[in-house]
Amino acid sequence: MRLTIVHPSIGRRLGQGYIRLWQMEPLPVALIAGLTPADVEIRFYDDRMEPVPFDEPTDLAAISIETYTARRAYQIASEYRARGVPVVMGGFHATLCTEEVSRYAESVVVGEAENLWPLVIDDFRHGRLRPLYRADGRPELSGLNYDRRLFRDKRYLRLGLVETGRGCRFRCEFCAIQSFFDASHRARPVEDVVAEISSQRDRARLFFFVDDNFAGNIPKAKELLTALIPLKIRWVTQLSINAARDEEFLALLKASGCQGVLIGFESLDHANLKIMKKEFNASGGGYEAALSNLRRHGLRIYATFIFGYDNDTPESVAAAVEFARDHGFFISAFNHLTPFPGTPLYDRLKTENRLLYPTWWLADSYNYNGVPFRPRSADPEALARACVTARREFYSLPSMLQRATAPANRQDLVMLLYFFMINAMHRVEIGSRDHYPLGDAAWNKPLLTV
Repeated sequence: MRLTIVHPSIGRRLGQGYIRLWQMEPLPVALIAGLTPADVEIRFYDDRMEPVPFDEPTDLAAISIETYTARRAYQIASEYRARGVPVVMGGFHATLCTEEVSRYAESVVVGEAENLWPLVIDDFRHGRLRPLYRADGRPELSGLNYDRRLFRDKRYLRLGLVETGRGCRFRCEFCAIQSFFDASHRARPVEDVVAEISSQRDRARLFFFVDDNFAGNIPKAKELLTALIPLKIRWVTQLSINAARDEEFLALLKASGCQGVLIGFESLDHANLKIMKKEFNASGGGYEAALSNLRRHGLRIYATFIFGYDNDTPESVAAAVEFARDHGFFISAFNHLTPFPGTPLYDRLKTENRLLYPTWWLADSYNYNGVPFRPRSADPEALARACVTARREFYSLPSMLQRATAPANRQDLVMLLYFFMINAMHRVEIGSRDHYPLGDAAWNKPLLTV
């Protein structure tokens, strides 16, 4: 049996290749490869960096689909299905928009793949591929096998991606993670994570723990951090700000080699935090107390902000940029609010008749960085421009030089070099992604439906 796995891009501009800046290894592909029986011949193509050879003989095509890549994924699926190759789709969008995805694929995998993928392969081999495979409960995370051999000879960032847990127990209104995992969190066994890191040390200079919330279970995380100390690695991750109030946790982060953390600040306005069900951000002394703790432990910060909630104005965006510069954040994201399908936010805006497109991810007139709903306090286009202006301000040369002098950013020469490299990449990306099309703009064929 021959299996072709394709990782779709967001899309591409007419006559141009995909943006070559941030291509990291798509970890779900390695997971699917590890779940596939050894006698299946696997080929993998990353649509972000190479053409997909649709005419290459294969028996089954597998595509992992996210909301931003849905349009391109359906184009890719149509190419295979036009050649008589059946398509199976899985991933976040397949779970949150199952009915939609099922129109473009012979089979859809809903939920996590561990207990389903071997069954999909076996059913296909015996000519009984089902239109729908739905996970029953949450799989155990012990013994996961990520087969990264498919990534050889592809030019990904030199990051070692490792999953130490899944999900997040918070129910932030805008977050698709909580919808997919139903506000649950599970940790992988410590020994499995340590073994996986050890196996990658010769190919990664910096590790990225891709967890939705590394602090989803702080006692379990402390066990892992203690086990990481002897490995003497450098790593980064993302976590909720409540963890910044646990002194033991922060000390273990630093001792285990953590170089920085991504934290969703989202808003400086407490009323906005209440609407988005993220009031915990402001507890325990608020941002200033949390940032003081993080600075004391020398941890760099990647801060994210979102705009478009009811109390946001153009001044809110400017205030967030000033806040981010004053605190010397390593990097920051200034994004407009995006209503992802399957989230409470999407359902609320739909009920309030504030969505500009019922399915913005498929709308011909929607492009990346567009605001797909009507904010209460700003024009959609003005809000989008304000976010782009915020990025230009934050990644301006004066801002970069100012933030480079922050104690955490300059305390280590290697990480200071990373600072300038990563900030420069963000600076370039501002213009390259603005109004980027979803789907390949050169693709002019009809999408094939089941």
